[in-house]
Amino acid sequence: MIKKIKIKNVIMLTLAGIINACGITLFLNPVGLYDSGISGTSMLLSSVTPVSLSIFLLVLNIPLFLIGLKKQGGLFTIYAIYTVGIYSLFAFLITNVFNIDFTFGSPIAKMDLLLCAIFGGVISGIGSGLAIRFGGAMDGIEVMAVIFAKRLNITVGTFCMVYNVLIYIIAGLIFNSWIIPLYSMITYYAGLKVIDAIVDGLDKARGAMIVTTKPDEICDALANAFECGATTIAAKGSYSKSEKVIVYFVVNRFQVTKMTDIVHEIDPMAYITLSEITDVFHAE
Repeated sequence: MIKKIKIKNVIMLTLAGIINACGITLFLNPVGLYDSGISGTSMLLSSVTPVSLSIFLLVLNIPLFLIGLKKQGGLFTIYAIYTVGIYSLFAFLITNVFNIDFTFGSPIAKMDLLLCAIFGGVISGIGSGLAIRFGGAMDGIEVMAVIFAKRLNITVGTFCMVYNVLIYIIAGLIFNSWIIPLYSMITYYAGLKVIDAIVDGLDKARGAMIVTTKPDEICDALANAFECGATTIAAKGSYSKSEKVIVYFVVNRFQVTKMTDIVHEIDPMAYITLSEITDVFHAE
């Protein structure tokens, strides 16, 4: 198991933990906003008890990662626990060791709740996204979602959303105010979009399925225009019963128009469908 650990992943997971700690401690915690998942739960508990945020992050997350060990695998569990450890350590250093003034709220955005909500969500989202991208996780609730969502007949996303909404409702009831919970929802949304962008890629590719009767001409033209190959799949029209070929070709979003123009110039009757691709892996 130890031999499978990659130095690159460890470096990026370390960076992810540091980034997440900065988003939480410099923007959210000073003004009482809450992150999502176990991180948000830890922030809520630390605000109503004398126990520090760092302790709750470890105590609540590590057991969840261990519970998910069998389903997620040993390497993931090691990476996840390490990431949360870095996150917890730097959250402690920033709030208790480094000489940072939190008297007037966030040291960067002061008491501006909207700025804190947006930038806290974006920065913590970057940290969480990097953690997932490099084989770990920042929050144990996602592991629980994978395990229990199917049993509850809901999606993983729905499980996480319901959990987070419950956190914000509880916070609103405890403090008899809905301002902080509502701003925290902005944090949740901002973080979610950033995580999606990092995990799925900022520039998603497009997979084109081209149904045509002139596959050779189209493949040659696309290869000359984009300097990359295509894949052909034998097909048959269900209505016409005629033999056809599906050409599968991957382009980026800026190349879609050029690709469709080339195809329809050769075969005006070609049928093209596009689908979004989050990652393209090339053989090394």
